Amino acid sequence: MPPLDAAVTPAASDVPDRAAARGRVDTAYALLTDEERAWTRLVHDPATFTREVPYAALAALRDRHGVVPVAEPALPGWPEGTGYWLVLRHADVDRVLKDPGTFSSSFGGTQIRDPRTDADLAYVRRMMLNMDPPEHSRLRRLLAQSFTPKAIRALEAQVAGHVTGIIDRMLAAGDSADSDSGDSDGGRAPTSGECDFAKDVSADLPLLTLADVMGVPAEDRWLMFDWANRVIGWQDPDYRVSAHFDPAGATELGRAAYALRPEPGPDGLMPDPRSREGMPDLYAYAHALGTLRREHPGDDVMSILMAQRDDGEGGGSVSVEEFENLFWLFAVAGNETTRNGMPGGLVGLLGDPGAQRALRDDPDLIPNAVEEMLRWWTPVMTFRRTATREVEIAGRTLQRGDKVVVSFAAANRDPAVFDDPDTFDIRRPNARRHLAFGAGPHVCLGAFLARSMMTQMFTQLLGRTSWLESAGDPVWLQSNFQRGVKRLPIAWTAP
Repeated sequence: MPPLDAAVTPAASDVPDRAAARGRVDTAYALLTDEERAWTRLVHDPATFTREVPYAALAALRDRHGVVPVAEPALPGWPEGTGYWLVLRHADVDRVLKDPGTFSSSFGGTQIRDPRTDADLAYVRRMMLNMDPPEHSRLRRLLAQSFTPKAIRALEAQVAGHVTGIIDRMLAAGDSADSDSGDSDGGRAPTSGECDFAKDVSADLPLLTLADVMGVPAEDRWLMFDWANRVIGWQDPDYRVSAHFDPAGATELGRAAYALRPEPGPDGLMPDPRSREGMPDLYAYAHALGTLRREHPGDDVMSILMAQRDDGEGGGSVSVEEFENLFWLFAVAGNETTRNGMPGGLVGLLGDPGAQRALRDDPDLIPNAVEEMLRWWTPVMTFRRTATREVEIAGRTLQRGDKVVVSFAAANRDPAVFDDPDTFDIRRPNARRHLAFGAGPHVCLGAFLARSMMTQMFTQLLGRTSWLESAGDPVWLQSNFQRGVKRLPIAWTAP
């Protein structure tokens, strides 16, 4: 494997023919009606999602076409692209994800925006997220073997403890009914209060849990918050320059990494976070941590991973360079589904008082409610593949090099699978058929952990309060990729 900072350019035959792909999209796009083109512009524009997810437009396109051409105009920080084919139906999305030989993660990467250069494409191909079998299978197998039953039991216990601590802090910050009573014990525990659920509650749980998984000291965990914001939220003016980490209370590793954090350029933009030079602080931290875990292993999953050897195809163990990219995957991608799924699920409950009462009365309903939250909210809205050969899908014939983008947001509200799909229904019998964790070889490895975090959070949140309601307008992330919640003000009362 070449050094990760080596300049590597793929052969021309190994790079999609973008000019030809654009021509095919342009030709098909011109045949859409004016109304349909307006819908595709709405669906593509990241600014749309600061107001709403355009479900009506997605539904209309899904009903009329199933697969629709979408133009890719220049946007801030996003150069004009080839355009892509948006796959909208549940069955077709599932098919694309389960056929990596035809719909490749590696050929063009997995983000809608193309890598800036062929060298950047080669760089992202070294990440497991952007690999196809058999390369992907080897790392996936090593990771799966590292989540031993003992490690999983330990993580679930740690999740429960983290949730308890987070809810303790939320409740302690409330208003006491008789805090000025002069009682010697300082008054009763707070009985009401307000907080920003997105930042004060849901953001910290995946950070603490991922720190457990990766052996990251807890005092460095907000580095992961900023890294995830910069990568996932690069379309958002706040998140792309995220700087919540305080080096004053960090470890020496954290301070050293922070010193390498890049600065915004004259245009206010950070360097491209999908290039190695765009995330020098993350890679320096990952390299130091990987080296430390190899020399001084702990009980965390990443220490187990570094000690693993694979006897299957490819063989060998995980190198420190491979660890760096796995660290990127966990620190960034492993953070977002849960971090945004929890406030998204709470949005559903705040809009349905009957559902909130039902979960309080019968906590056994919570696991299925979590599945419905993931379906209804759909934290990751899109993912990209690239066709490797001529293929027909939903009546469209696509060619090698065509950019294929699956819409989880549309698939998870497909009426062919889900009755009354726009309704939030915590008793939905087939809620678990959602595709929020993907499908096929790239199905989310941490799905069990995300479910555990969400189930524990809502069990304790509802069990330790008597009511939750909105305390202000939420603020959504500017992104056509992640359905993110930047702020969610809530008011709570406790028994």
